[in-house]
Amino acid sequence: MKLSHFIRQFHRWMSIIFTLLVIAVIVISTRPSPPEWVFYMPLPALALMLLSGLYLFALPYFRKASA
Repeated sequence: MKLSHFIRQFHRWMSIIFTLLVIAVIVISTRPSPPEWVFYMPLPALALMLLSGLYLFALPYFRKASA
């Protein structure tokens, strides 16, 4: 399996996890005075998606440069 295929699959699964975390934060924030750490739950998933998304964005440009 190529690295780009693995990163693409990873990015897809992280987007599902991120979406579920955001929905959970919205549900939890409707309750009175939720803990502050709840609002930071999606950030690790978002950071991983940023890194993998930047790689996937730059991948076609790297392939053109090497061809």
